[in-house]
Amino acid sequence: MRGPVAPPQVPLSVPRSVAFDDLVQDSADRLRRHWPQLADVAFVTRDVPDGRPEPGAAGTVPLGLAVPARDGSPGCVVVYRRPVEIRAKGRDERSLLVHDVVVEQAAELLGLSPETVDPRYGQDD
Repeated sequence: MRGPVAPPQVPLSVPRSVAFDDLVQDSADRLRRHWPQLADVAFVTRDVPDGRPEPGAAGTVPLGLAVPARDGSPGCVVVYRRPVEIRAKGRDERSLLVHDVVVEQAAELLGLSPETVDPRYGQDD
């Protein structure tokens, strides 16, 4: 048999990286509805951190990074795909973890607690 096993519109044919990007953008969109200050913030994904150690992160692999706005460039939230995927056991857990990471990094940019940014932060619903 030649050709794809599933048609393009079937979720099976969506690469994991694209599905992960969609999770990050869905979480970002949910936050932007409640926090207009995040309208210009870029929410992006990277496969892994670049290798530079984060301050105070001895021996840990970060799940995300908040880059504040400076010199006319907007702020940015980065979510690292591979570390998140390794920690999540399934699709639902991955979705919850991605949202928590997005909330944590957005909260850092806003100077607020994650619970203030999203009251459901950390809850397994």
